[in-house]
Amino acid sequence: MSENSPESAHCHRERVDGGVTVLEVGGELDISTAPLLASRLDALTAGPRPDLVLDLRPVSFMDCSGLSLLCRARNRTAARHGRLRLVCDSNRFLRILEHARLAGTFEIHTRLPDTPAAARAACRTATG
Repeated sequence: MSENSPESAHCHRERVDGGVTVLEVGGELDISTAPLLASRLDALTAGPRPDLVLDLRPVSFMDCSGLSLLCRARNRTAARHGRLRLVCDSNRFLRILEHARLAGTFEIHTRLPDTPAAARAACRTATG
């Protein structure tokens, strides 16, 4: 962990596409930065049937506080009959999940999944 300020983990981008919230997280996700992201994730998972994609590819470091945060978001989403997807292309992160016995807990993608609006646009392009 570096001596970065709590702003070292932040949302680069957040957008809503067809009811799916895509949140890109970057920097370090550790004990000093997790609370900032936790409040945003709590807000995003507060309603019924949240549909959330967390793009973790820009995250440079994650400790157990980050894992705990992801588990909390997953549990809140599941309790509200929603969906949480993680986007990560790091073998290091996947090994961390395996060692923490969380490998089968999350829906993980290596690239951003198609959102409803992107799927509709692709369908229009293919048929039109």
